[in-house]
Amino acid sequence: MVSAREAFERLRDGNLKFAANVRGSDAFVSRDRRAELSMTQQPFAIILGCSDARVPAEIVFDQGLGDLFVIRVAGNIVAPSQVGSVEFAAERFGTRLVLVLGHSQCGAILATLEELRRPAENQSHNLQSIVDRVRPSVEGLFHLGLDEETLVKHAVRANIRASVAHLRHGSRVLEQLIQDNGLLVVGAEYSLETGVVDFFDGVPKTKSEKESHVSDIR
Repeated sequence: MVSAREAFERLRDGNLKFAANVRGSDAFVSRDRRAELSMTQQPFAIILGCSDARVPAEIVFDQGLGDLFVIRVAGNIVAPSQVGSVEFAAERFGTRLVLVLGHSQCGAILATLEELRRPAENQSHNLQSIVDRVRPSVEGLFHLGLDEETLVKHAVRANIRASVAHLRHGSRVLEQLIQDNGLLVVGAEYSLETGVVDFFDGVPKTKSEKESHVSDIR
């Protein structure tokens, strides 16, 4: 079993390779790799990401077949089916890291902000359900007097934090795994412009940071 910290470091290092245009996962998408995974899988991280075609998790983190259990939905929202998918992977495969991956200029966020300004007529019930999931985390931002660019940036992060909080506190199964088995839920934002993932919510401390903290206490 890969620990949450080790899984986090693998994602971070993989993204640094991707952003630097240095790919290292070619060996992990080979015919031999497919055969190896035909009967089993052991993903080291669960990714709840956006459906946006520009943010494919395996490529963004330079990973191969069988490495990531990926759930993609517009706006990286958390609904019962997404929670159930995370629970399934965490329990079935012993995966100990869950990453909520949002991204800059998210269409679902932009659509929600537009809907809050000017409600659409004859909105599809299914599309409205996505907007309604995003709405609570962003509607309060309108009162801050932010310019449009800053508003969108804050809204993207607020929505990611809301999804992270939902996974941490909206499932007995996940709460138990967090408490007893070291499950970690982290929030991050991918930049469409740079290719870099910024991990900003629930980031585990590195070994050196832990040692420094212990030293400060002493």
